[in-house]
Amino acid sequence: MTTPAKKRKQQRLLLIIIALVLLSVVAALMMRAMEDGITFFISPTEIAENGKAVGERFRLGGLVEEGSVSSEENGLVILFNVTDTLNSTPVRYRDILPDLFREGQGVIAEGSLNADGVFIADKVLAKHDENYMPPEVMDILERAENYDENKDENN
Repeated sequence: MTTPAKKRKQQRLLLIIIALVLLSVVAALMMRAMEDGITFFISPTEIAENGKAVGERFRLGGLVEEGSVSSEENGLVILFNVTDTLNSTPVRYRDILPDLFREGQGVIAEGSLNADGVFIADKVLAKHDENYMPPEVMDILERAENYDENKDENN
């Protein structure tokens, strides 16, 4: 026969086990939800090599390609290409661009690819002064340069 004290210990132990299981499930769900948000952005080369699903939200980062900026619909829609010097991705943006947006400068666009492979951006972020390049953009450009050099050595 169990005593009341022993029964309380068993109930406490059961509650602790249930709480730990629930806490583990919540932590696993949170990590799964943040999995896509861990990467700051994807480069055009990563899109070309790995692809992205149509409609899947992500950030595209690189440089605004020289000579690629144009507009449609009386200037309401801006078209430009984002490049990492190896590949480029066309971007369509319907909103006011940041003051610092210009060709040859670092940019990060948030949105998704459409069926035609055009990145439909709903937010565009530009660098904040002429001497600053986001570290992530610098990393992508360095990786692209190293990739290009390795490719040339193998050919």
